[in-house]
Amino acid sequence: MAGAMLPTRAASSFLPRLSSPTLFSPYRFTSLHMRQISLPFLPRYSLAIPAISLNLPSIPDILEGIWEGILKAVPKKKTSHSKKRHRQMAGKALKDVNNLCKCPVCGGTKRMHHLCETCMNIEAVPHHPYGGQWCVPGPVNPPTVPSELHFDADTTLAAHTTDIFSLAATPNVLFSASGSSTINVHRINDASGTFSISQSLSAHKLGCHHVATAPRGSNGTVAASVGFGGDIKVWRSNPDSGDFSLDYEITPSEAKTKGVADTWAVALSCDENYLACTTHDGRIHVWDLQSKSVVQTYETGGSGNGSFGLSVALSSDGRLTASGHQNGSVYVFNNDAGHLKYSLSGLAKPVRAVAFSPGNTRLAAAGDAGIIAIYDVTTGEHVGILNSGGTSSAWITSLDWSDTGEYLLSGSTDGKVKVWSIDRGACVATHSETDKILWSVRWLPKVAAHRGEMFCTAGANRSLTFYREGGKV
Repeated sequence: MAGAMLPTRAASSFLPRLSSPTLFSPYRFTSLHMRQISLPFLPRYSLAIPAISLNLPSIPDILEGIWEGILKAVPKKKTSHSKKRHRQMAGKALKDVNNLCKCPVCGGTKRMHHLCETCMNIEAVPHHPYGGQWCVPGPVNPPTVPSELHFDADTTLAAHTTDIFSLAATPNVLFSASGSSTINVHRINDASGTFSISQSLSAHKLGCHHVATAPRGSNGTVAASVGFGGDIKVWRSNPDSGDFSLDYEITPSEAKTKGVADTWAVALSCDENYLACTTHDGRIHVWDLQSKSVVQTYETGGSGNGSFGLSVALSSDGRLTASGHQNGSVYVFNNDAGHLKYSLSGLAKPVRAVAFSPGNTRLAAAGDAGIIAIYDVTTGEHVGILNSGGTSSAWITSLDWSDTGEYLLSGSTDGKVKVWSIDRGACVATHSETDKILWSVRWLPKVAAHRGEMFCTAGANRSLTFYREGGKV
């Protein structure tokens, strides 16, 4: 028994028992503990397993790679188009402060894109009636412009039984159209100054919303009217008697066969040979009154999806057509080239009136925004705003330039008619003979019987009110 135990003891003394390893090592994955193997029928042996080393990256290196991936995944911040545009406009405004140019009227030095201060202080600058320019040197001590003009309500004439929606003037007569089927013709060159009705034209069964004559400088022998039924009628005067009669009619069905539907506003060219009209789908069609055919169509939206055309005007030289639309857009077309020239901004609400100045240098546009925007016809630039500065929210329904282009007439839904000085950029006369809507206002041509300026207003009061410049008969 004793001899049997000797080998075991000898082995134990030869291979001493190693102490068991600790369970927790300060260096993870760098060493493995040695395990003691003991079997009941074999001598005890101790085996040591060598340490294994793993080359893993450190935590900061891992985080750095993750952070670079995040930065690549997140898109870079981009500057919006509107912000870029605002920066461009700010730079342009700063540039305009230092840029000087020569005034085309007085020849003086002025700031670019601004009204000439010398011209604004001149009391009476001669204006060429049809687009010419006079070289007028500015006075050393320019007199101040009168702050107001005085107009007196000379005559009020009950002309229709319903609202009067449109007025149009020729050198001899004034047309008034209303919701009734009759268009009245008034003599304006009568020395008595009564503006009596000389004719009553049976025109449109459902009433008439627009009547138009050629711009100033024409013969005044043609007029055009549009009824609520969509029918267009062209009227022509008799060379001997001067009375107007129906020349021909364009029915809605005939207009549709030529691609024209739902006509609204109309305008005549100065030579009285062409008629421009707007439609509900935003198109502008130009009719040849001699051949009774459509010679030009302007699109303001793709596939006839343009905004409602509320107003239209032709320049006195016949080269430009302007239209105002329900979405606040104003378009100017080049009739010679047959395409869009400018798309003008500045009015975000419906544009109910557009008008070219007599010299074709300015375009006025107004509507539900309650302000009048003035544009340069040559460049399409927005050069001014006419605003009374009050809190009124009235819509402007009608515009008309005076013969010289010095004054602009406006009518609004609050019943007020205003005379604006273009040189001063301010209102110089305001009249409110009624609190009802004024649908149309027109300057009357100067005739031998009257020395001063005259204009007429009409609207929901179903009457014509004639205003005469104070102190001049």
